[in-house]
Amino acid sequence: MDFRPVTRARGAFQQSVTPEEIETICRRAFGTNTKVTSATELGTGMYNTTYRVTVVGQERGVILRIAPEPERQFTSERALMRNEYASLPYLAALGPLLPRVLAADFTHEILGRDHMVQSFLDGIPATEHLRTYPRSVWPVYYRQLGEIARRVHDVRGPAFGPITGPAYGSWSEAVVASLEAITTDLEGVGLDTSDVRKVITAAHHHQDVLDEITEPRMLVGDLWLPNTQLDHQAPEPVITGAYDFDRTCWGFPVKSACRDLAVACGGTVQRCRLRPRRPATCGRTRRITRGRAVSGRRVRGCRGIPAA
Repeated sequence: MDFRPVTRARGAFQQSVTPEEIETICRRAFGTNTKVTSATELGTGMYNTTYRVTVVGQERGVILRIAPEPERQFTSERALMRNEYASLPYLAALGPLLPRVLAADFTHEILGRDHMVQSFLDGIPATEHLRTYPRSVWPVYYRQLGEIARRVHDVRGPAFGPITGPAYGSWSEAVVASLEAITTDLEGVGLDTSDVRKVITAAHHHQDVLDEITEPRMLVGDLWLPNTQLDHQAPEPVITGAYDFDRTCWGFPVKSACRDLAVACGGTVQRCRLRPRRPATCGRTRRITRGRAVSGRRVRGCRGIPAA
């Protein structure tokens, strides 16, 4: 096998696996006589360890995603791969944009880590290809991104919180629970939690405002430039694929991905034209649910909030 891992420090959060482990995973997925000719680690993500794998008999390469060891996962980021796997039936409206799951193994019999084998999506990563277009046509891309988010937001759920649970009966409970998990993570690495605790206090104080939101909707969680593919020949940006839906949850759509999309557009969410239709709510609700932006202690540090 031509094996090309990413060289990382011994204590790095993402850790590679061995060629033998990749072969064993593929044999369980495709049959005992499966032959793997190459595995190249893709270094673009920040959470899972991901490889493009060439398997004899498979028309195209496949993607192998391996989650971090359970003991290395943050409290606010537990079992994200299982959350994504449970989300897939609710993402049916996205159809061919999503990679197909060819195999999923959460037994930890091969590795002490969850892993999935997925189909390889057509297109070029949007992080590489969008910049080849004039900035005047970039809004075409962001409108498509908003349309994808809208299709996800149309899906109604049974309760608030992560798809795999825990489930909360109110939006305020879900917001507070996620903020408390983030506080635990910050304390665990010796960082100050005072800003997040202020948001928790505000959420408790304005619980009645948060609970004006009574209908859980599916939130995308991580739909932004690095998680999309573009057609390499189209005269203007055309999204051909979207992936990494591991942070989906049930919550309040107005906050889903707003910060990332606003930053990517170079301005406000209104400039992105991505503000979803939503029940009439007062300005206080929107201010209080802005908690994910309060703490800059970690990169994307408050991303575990259900509305994010």
